[in-house]
Amino acid sequence: MKIYVALLVLVLLLVLPYVAKTYGLKNITASDLPVEGGWAELSQGNLYYRWYIPEHENGEIVVLVHGFSTPHFVWDQIKNFLIERGYKVLVYDHFGRGFSQRPNIRYDKAVYVESLNELLAHQQVSQSVHLVGYSMGGAVIGHFTQAYPTKTKTLSLIAPAGFMPGTQAVNRLVTLPVVGEWLGHMFAKNMLVSDVSDTEMANIDDPLAMEKLDFISQVSAQLSYSGYVESLISTFRYFNLFDAQDAFSAIGGEHRIPTLAIWGTQDATVPYSGTVHMLEAIPYAELLTIEQGGHNIPYMQPSIVGSGIVDFLDRSILSHSAD
Repeated sequence: MKIYVALLVLVLLLVLPYVAKTYGLKNITASDLPVEGGWAELSQGNLYYRWYIPEHENGEIVVLVHGFSTPHFVWDQIKNFLIERGYKVLVYDHFGRGFSQRPNIRYDKAVYVESLNELLAHQQVSQSVHLVGYSMGGAVIGHFTQAYPTKTKTLSLIAPAGFMPGTQAVNRLVTLPVVGEWLGHMFAKNMLVSDVSDTEMANIDDPLAMEKLDFISQVSAQLSYSGYVESLISTFRYFNLFDAQDAFSAIGGEHRIPTLAIWGTQDATVPYSGTVHMLEAIPYAELLTIEQGGHNIPYMQPSIVGSGIVDFLDRSILSHSAD
């Protein structure tokens, strides 16, 4: 009898916190969308996108691809550097994040590659574009470029995932059915705000940096929507965040796509040691190192990152024109 009581107590201790975290979560609808931007109706659901159009266009398009958990607001500080130099900028939220729908699907490589491809087709973008990817977004644009090399003009990789071959998942429990979802809902917020911990913020002195409380507010808002945590867990299970070496080797060898990588030496999420594997795959890539920079460099050190990207793009365009 005591065993049954103990098991009942254990079940309640596990179930009740989960119910408390998930009860009342809402489905994202069109009424949740901001005035700017809109939904692109794609094969897997509705994907949120927004264009930024400069006053004087230079004829080039930049697509910004965010990472694993934080949606397109991570580009708010960087996009202005591009707009001011005449680049049309397209941002979007991956399925499961931001203002995009959260379909109950397997979040694998094909989902991320094809959603970008379908979005470009939906927006009638026929020219090759400059792709900028942050963290997991770096791996996404690597796989996209391997699949559609003629659609990519340049690559800019910011603290990119995919250069840790041989690394195992942080916690294998996350990949287990049910267990992963329970852990996700219990500890998601702690994981989400880790990029603005005291350690990660120790060396931030950029006047354009995003306010810490603003970041926490925006990323925490994701947790009010059903399907967000599930999209992250599914990505952990089915998208290889650690090794995209084959894709980048094809880019550096067969396709010769001009590439910039921007990396912080104190990145605790995607270690700086990954630069070794990046340069093995793309020997001609430019590397911009941010001393003491963490994983949050797009929104906490945008002055370095933004100016580095536009300088690289301007030089690439001039070099292409000269050819």
